[in-house]
Formats: sequence, structure tokens, C-alpha cells
Amino acid sequence: MTSGIQKIGTASKLRKVLLICGIVSSLLYFSMDIVAGLLTEGYSFTSQAISELSAIGAPATPMWVPLGFVYAALLIAFGVGVWVIAGGQRRALRVIGVLLITLAVVGSLPFPMHMRGDEKTFTDTMHLVIYGLIVPPLLMLSMGLGAVAYKGKKRWFSLYSVGTIVTLLVVGPLTGLSAVQIDAQQATPWVRVTERILVHGSMLWIAVLAIVLLREEIDRRAMLKGSSQMTP
Repeated sequence: MTSGIQKIGTASKLRKVLLICGIVSSLLYFSMDIVAGLLTEGYSFTSQAISELSAIGAPATPMWVPLGFVYAALLIAFGVGVWVIAGGQRRALRVIGVLLITLAVVGSLPFPMHMRGDEKTFTDTMHLVIYGLIVPPLLMLSMGLGAVAYKGKKRWFSLYSVGTIVTLLVVGPLTGLSAVQIDAQQATPWVRVTERILVHGSMLWIAVLAIVLLREEIDRRAMLKGSSQMTP
């Protein structure tokens, strides 16, 4: 009996660690954006893209690339945690887990953009495809499934997910327009604020999902522990 309880406790701790990775991943990416921007002389958070911090030849690239892989590893771990905690009964959450893992893998593909003024190549095209046509739909699908998963309980999270999707649909086209302007070597004053709303809004949703699932795991563990203590 004691051995069984210990196994349950160990499994619960592992799930908690995996879910915490979701919170840490979002905090890490936000920190990368801020620190890399501050370390890049002349960088503007309002008129320059996040991707310019990791562009080929950018001063912050040596810092960004290894931390980017750490971020991807954390997001993959969180995706696994979502899959595990979903079990066989919560299909929407299981799909979210798969989508998060896919996002981490796709986002790690080696297709950085070039700095403004440099000649554009195939890697710039793939960068736009990945972050303009692949990543946003995967994120919004995850949020939509999150809204479905909690439409009966924790309705606030369902509404929050829908609200985030609406926000992304509004600012997404503006972000895409600024990408075209950068490619045409045009000025983009204040336009990159929309990109940060898009990116950090998505990161915030991931962190909130992690907190919701972590709270569920803590409550479930407490319930199991209480039940075991009542059993003679």
C-alpha cells in the first residue's frame, strides 16, 4: 500500500515539473526578448521585430540561439505534461499537447531572417512561412481546443482563450503587413508593438494554461492523499 502511494506521489511530482516547464518557457522567452533588445545598441522595441534579435549577423544571435533551444525543450516538456495529465478522457487537451510539441519543433527549424539591408535568401522566405503561415494557426487551434476543454468548467479560461484568439486575429494581419514592409526595407514605426502583443499574448496563454493544469494536479493529488489516509 505504501509503495503504491509513493509511486503515485512520484508520478504527480513528475507531472508538476512538466507543467511548470510551461510557465518557465513563457518567462524565458519574454526575458530573451527584453534582454536581447537591451543589449542590442539602437534596437527599438516598437519598430523592430523580435526576429531581428536572432537574425543572421545580429549582435544578440549568439545568446539567442542556445536559449532558443532551451525554450523549445521547455515547451516540448510542457506539451508532454499536457498529454500525460489529459489521460484518455480529455481528447482536446491531448491534441493541445501534440500541437505544443509541434510548435516547439517547427520553431526550432534553422531558418533565421537576415538583418535589414542584407540580401534576402531562401531562409528569409521560410522564416516568413513558418512564423506567418504555420505557427499562428497552430497557436489559435490550441487556444480553440482550450476553450472547448473548459467550456463546462472553468468557463473563465474558455472565455479567456476565445478573447486571446480574437486579439490574435486582429493584430495578426498588422504583424504580417510589417513583415512585408521590413522585406521592402521600409520604416515600421510602432508596427512591431502588434507583433509583441501577438507573441507575448500567446506566451501568456500558455503560462495560464500551465497554471490551470498545475492547480488541477495539486487538487487531484490532495484528494488522493486524503482518500489514502481515510482507508484503513
